[in-house]
Amino acid sequence: MRNFILFIRRFFNLILFLLLEVICIVLIARTQTVQGDDIMSSANLLIGNMYKQRNDVAYYFALRRMNDSLLRENIELRKRLTAQAETDVIYDSAATVPVSYTDSGKVVKYADYTYRTARVINNSVGNVNNYITLNRGEKDGVKKDMAVISANGAIGRVVNTSAHFATAISVLSKKQQVSAKLKDGTVGYVSWDGKDPSQLMMRDVPTQIKVRKGDTVFTTEYSFFPANIRIGTVYKTTLIKSKNLQVLYLRPTANFRNLQYVYIVENKMSAERRRLEEAAKKDDDK
Repeated sequence: MRNFILFIRRFFNLILFLLLEVICIVLIARTQTVQGDDIMSSANLLIGNMYKQRNDVAYYFALRRMNDSLLRENIELRKRLTAQAETDVIYDSAATVPVSYTDSGKVVKYADYTYRTARVINNSVGNVNNYITLNRGEKDGVKKDMAVISANGAIGRVVNTSAHFATAISVLSKKQQVSAKLKDGTVGYVSWDGKDPSQLMMRDVPTQIKVRKGDTVFTTEYSFFPANIRIGTVYKTTLIKSKNLQVLYLRPTANFRNLQYVYIVENKMSAERRRLEEAAKKDDDK
């Protein structure tokens, strides 16, 4: 108490000055004058900025929960599209089960996809062969050769798994070719030359195929990816006159430098398909 009284006595003049200043500001603010309006406007601006900063902080810490919620919602939408495909005569979409009908009307499936969300915890883009580490593993149902996609396009293929993690080889890898097609159905392969991470190439496209700048290249049902996943958009073409072919240069639709969340895609019918293809190959070798 004694120290408090000493403090008041020491700074009495300053405290009195500040108190009178506050009283004056309040009195002016309550009047309908220009000065009063200016004070209220400044106070509102200051308080508004404080609220904005507080909201930005709260929003930042809520981003992870919001991302998880959006990913779950996207998976539900993909499931609904898959269910809708059952009622369509022909339905082939990147987010659905491709189906077709036989003459008897029976549905014939060649794929049955399950989507799992995953977060990217490590990613490389500067190597000849680049890999992505995901926070999902065998305990989450992740297996080798599953496709990895993002909301924007094709990402890669799972090559190794542990109990809680998985590594996927990126599309930005020299030893990773992706079966691809143009909008007219022309099929080829998209690859990376190991140099520019913002450029992919689709080689050996016949020159009679008309390709325009901005055309999109998609995955095919022949690859480990679901069909019609975007790979890239054409920004340049080069002719090889001696072979009557052209090379398409693509900008990847996925941003490999800023991968955060992806989908791991399981084709439940791939094992059956692989067994038949391997059996056919063995028959040819005999």
